[in-house]
Amino acid sequence: MSLPVEVPGLDTIIPEITEGSVVVVESGADSAKSFFVRRLALTAGRLGWPVTFVISRDREELRGQLTAEAKSGIPPDGWLHIHERDALQSLDEFGEVGGLLAVDSFSFLTLNLPGADLAFLLRGIRSVCRRRRTLVLLATDRGMFLPQAEAVVVHLADGLLQFHAREGPEGVVRFLRIPKWLDGKFVDRNIYYEFDGKRLAIDLRSRVL
Repeated sequence: MSLPVEVPGLDTIIPEITEGSVVVVESGADSAKSFFVRRLALTAGRLGWPVTFVISRDREELRGQLTAEAKSGIPPDGWLHIHERDALQSLDEFGEVGGLLAVDSFSFLTLNLPGADLAFLLRGIRSVCRRRRTLVLLATDRGMFLPQAEAVVVHLADGLLQFHAREGPEGVVRFLRIPKWLDGKFVDRNIYYEFDGKRLAIDLRSRVL
């Protein structure tokens, strides 16, 4: 099975994410990244997938955000499990559940791991997610990883989706980049979007930065 990407416009470029994959979702200060991960989690819950979140912040805040953003109703009871952590040494126990595993913010939770230990963690969850067909989303903050750690994460992930925001002639320009995707594919273009905190809108028109 695969998880549909239910974001109009973006779903024409990446219509789904295959189970058993590890995907990194990266951004700077833009909260669209976390909104996107929650959107995928709600889709998974409605499809009957178990959803596990590993977070560094308050679980009730996350639960409230998911409830507010569930446009067609919250999935049935028991779909969601939230774990608060200050740091991570392994993700294997969470991946064993199957379904969708979302980690926000992965870069903060692994901040003090040496590159070799980070690689060991990622190889472990890759093995588990292949066996259990768990889809893993790792939300990371741009600039938090040291270059070596960032190279390890990108190398061992199956896909990388980046949210960017830059100053343009008409104000802030927001766009997605997909430099690495499943089966070795990539998207060689900027995918522009708008985000108001409640809605992620994709604009497929060409622009000049």
